[in-house]
Amino acid sequence: MTQTIAPRVRILVLLFLAVTGALLAGAAPVSAHAALTGSDPRQGAVVDKAPAQVSLTFSEPVAVSDDALRVLDPKGERVDKGDPAGTSGTTYTVQLLGGLPDGTYTVTYQVVSADSHPVAGAFTFSVGAPSETSVEASAQSPDDGLIGSLYSAGRYLSYAGFVVMVGGAAFVLACWRRGSGVRAVQRLVVSGWLTLTASTLALLLLRGSYTSSGKIGDVFDLTLLSEVLQTKTGAALVSRLLLLAAAALFIAVLFGAAQEQRNDEEKRDLSFGLAIGGTVVAAGLASSWALSEHASQGLQPGLAMPVDVVHLLAVAAWLGGLTALLVALHRAPADTAVDTAAVQRFSRLAFGSVVALVVTGIYQSWRQLGSWSAFTDTRYGQLLLAKIGLVVVMVGIAYASRRWTARLAEPGAPVTLREEQKETAAAVSATKGGAGQESAGATTGTGKGEAGTEKAAAASASVSAASASASASADTEREKSAAVTGPAEVRSKESGAGAKTGAKTGGDSARAAQLARQRAAVATAREKRLRDADPNRFGLRRSVLAEAGIAVVLLAITTVLTQTEPGRTEQEAARAASSSSVPSSPSFAQGTGAVTLNMPFDTGGKDGKGVVTVDLSPARVGGNDLHVYVERTDGKAFDVPELKVALTLSAKDIGPLPVVPDRIATGHMSASGVQIPVAGDWTVEVTVRTSDIDQVTVSKNAQIG
Repeated sequence: MTQTIAPRVRILVLLFLAVTGALLAGAAPVSAHAALTGSDPRQGAVVDKAPAQVSLTFSEPVAVSDDALRVLDPKGERVDKGDPAGTSGTTYTVQLLGGLPDGTYTVTYQVVSADSHPVAGAFTFSVGAPSETSVEASAQSPDDGLIGSLYSAGRYLSYAGFVVMVGGAAFVLACWRRGSGVRAVQRLVVSGWLTLTASTLALLLLRGSYTSSGKIGDVFDLTLLSEVLQTKTGAALVSRLLLLAAAALFIAVLFGAAQEQRNDEEKRDLSFGLAIGGTVVAAGLASSWALSEHASQGLQPGLAMPVDVVHLLAVAAWLGGLTALLVALHRAPADTAVDTAAVQRFSRLAFGSVVALVVTGIYQSWRQLGSWSAFTDTRYGQLLLAKIGLVVVMVGIAYASRRWTARLAEPGAPVTLREEQKETAAAVSATKGGAGQESAGATTGTGKGEAGTEKAAAASASVSAASASASASADTEREKSAAVTGPAEVRSKESGAGAKTGAKTGGDSARAAQLARQRAAVATAREKRLRDADPNRFGLRRSVLAEAGIAVVLLAITTVLTQTEPGRTEQEAARAASSSSVPSSPSFAQGTGAVTLNMPFDTGGKDGKGVVTVDLSPARVGGNDLHVYVERTDGKAFDVPELKVALTLSAKDIGPLPVVPDRIATGHMSASGVQIPVAGDWTVEVTVRTSDIDQVTVSKNAQIG
């Protein structure tokens, strides 16, 4: 009626890989949590004389290294000098060499945001007039390559290990104390500890390359490792490793206590101590994330960090406990099967965890989004909606599990009276065979099936009784012989009889021990079969398995959320960039620009056809606002993975001037302060990428100025 757990585990693993791959494939190229909100000179600006320095302003404080800010001339040579310096809380400057000639200069930056994520980008400005440049005004973040993928995998594994370890231990301690002696549950919790420890060490080694070069060869660079240890994230990872040492001691005591005999009072005292110590260690581990991730920056960090700790603990108690329950239902021995009371206790624990998740989740959503529009207009909001939907589905399945729990039969109870009577009759029939069936019992001790083995066990009992009777008769005869023939003759006879009896008794004992083991195995198998035949327990298994499958997807989305720029930050950065640009009209709709260009495109791949519309206003020399709209052939707006704009004035050998617009809404991107140095017939080129390999460039000419 049931299947083994191995195929189901494979299904869950494949489900996780598919969902994580889809999420990471659709992720933005750079998922930073700090954004560039302004610069001096501004992006695309044309200045009369070379500035003495370049300043960059971010939406939050960032960490800068010696090479964090670089300025390159048209030939790709560096023209900055000295190390970057912070002039205010979020503004950083780098000095330039004197006497710079006219031309287009490229500014590249690579910093680390306060919530531990790398931020990279580039833009251009011109001195005198724009010129050709050999530098591409784009920057690849270290988290785009192999190191970024490994770091993301390490994040997921660390969350998964924490959930399994903490949730499994909580399930044993709060719901099913007998589970501390179940080997499958022990392996589950220990595997969670090993996964969290290994992934934390990996993250510590990968961190230096992840925030700097992105090269696999720098993973074991001791200089980078020493720099990482001096950062907030490095300190959090080291603290996590120290707490994992305490967690190892907690796990050893939790499962070691199952081997010791204690009275009820000692068990209560031990459980209370383990509950206090385990809660402290689990809260400390959760704090290692809260102190270095989203909660440590932004609005109300003093309140957000403890709320984040509670949120993580609730996730672990619910999802980790669910995993432990799934393992217990499938792998617990028949004599220690999880009982109805344990399932009901976990049901109450899960309900409390869900309540805590809802309360803390509402606060975190408000803090990270800030507006209703951010739910649909930002990637963070869209992922959060998907997470909320999955939680709702899980709660619905959990309600079904509660119904199965209410009808759950006690483990080991017979399913029908007919089965019990049938097996009792088989045992009685075997017993009637008596000592005369000794040889048959010996040959059928490894018989085919349950009834044959039980008959053999009954025959063994009869043989033992016969042996005892024979021994008593022999003793009586020896006493009579001693009285008639004397001690010497009796000793001779005793010696021969003793040798025969000893050999026979030794064989009977070995055979009886073998049959006893077989009988115990049959009894255990019968008990498990009767337990598994309970339709209510079978229904509970299926519903818990469904919950676990959704939990795998939910954890994958949570991991991606931690690497995605919060909606509040994204919208504030867009507003700051707009306010720092050249003033424009208060409202701007598609087709209202002074110059409007409609360009159909076809990248050749799936969903590769559409129309890109470019609006430029006021389309004159100086600062301009550029808006780009992307629509399908049916007129519906949609987002593309990448879109670039370039402006070229071939008549005066100016350009291409690159423009990278920012996303405003679905299918709508804009760039402010786009500088047009001279009037003329400009070529507007738009490069659209709809997949990893499908890309096309379309262009049109327009009179500007």
